Amino acid sequence: MASTEEQPKITLYWLNKSRSQRIVWLLEELKIPYEIKIYKRDQEMRAPPELKEVHPLGKSPVVTVEAPGERRIVLPESGLITEYLIDHFAPQLCPERYPEGNEGKAGAETEAWLRYRYYLHFAEGSLMPPLLITLVSGMIKKAKIPFFIKPITNSVADRIEGFSKPEIQKMYAMLEDELKSAPDGGPWICGKNLTGADIMLSFPLEAGQARTGLTKEKYPKLAAYVESFQKEEGYKRAVQKIIDVDGSYDGLTID
Repeated sequence: MASTEEQPKITLYWLNKSRSQRIVWLLEELKIPYEIKIYKRDQEMRAPPELKEVHPLGKSPVVTVEAPGERRIVLPESGLITEYLIDHFAPQLCPERYPEGNEGKAGAETEAWLRYRYYLHFAEGSLMPPLLITLVSGMIKKAKIPFFIKPITNSVADRIEGFSKPEIQKMYAMLEDELKSAPDGGPWICGKNLTGADIMLSFPLEAGQARTGLTKEKYPKLAAYVESFQKEEGYKRAVQKIIDVDGSYDGLTID
């Protein structure tokens, strides 16, 4: 690995109760220096306008990479951040793409690599949308509104959850089966080694665990999987990192 002086300057623009926490875990797994700039949501759960100075959408996570002699790169979106950082700094977090002797051959990709690429995108593209819908419906139920309107808004929220929760359960069931059939017996989604796909999955699974039926009784493999990544040293260092720089850690929960 290059010396500290030769390494790029990596900065994470971190927002509380956001997907940026899994990027702290990823950065801990890279084992290279990085900085964190802290941002806080307002009372309406919106990101502060200062984040728009980093990226036009004003969302988090965003990572900047400043390599000596090169332009400053701004990376939004968890999936892009994960792929870029792993490509450059942690190839061990990506499974081998081809068996030896089949390099570059379409259809010869390993099961572990195909899972890796799929779950990098599944976490945000499939699992996160119904979780967010459920989060919003929960916010509707807890909103301070006149009591005589409350039954109407609660009814609307229940109808919304009538769509979102079955979708979530369907995905939990698939993940339960995928963990049972993981390459080399698991315990991770792509096999015996932790990958960027596990880090990407950590946020939606942890966020949704409280209120979306992810229980040991119904999904024993999946519940054990969540417990496994919470016990990882890199994960625990990431939580402590936020406590050190922000004073506390409060992950997002769907409640």
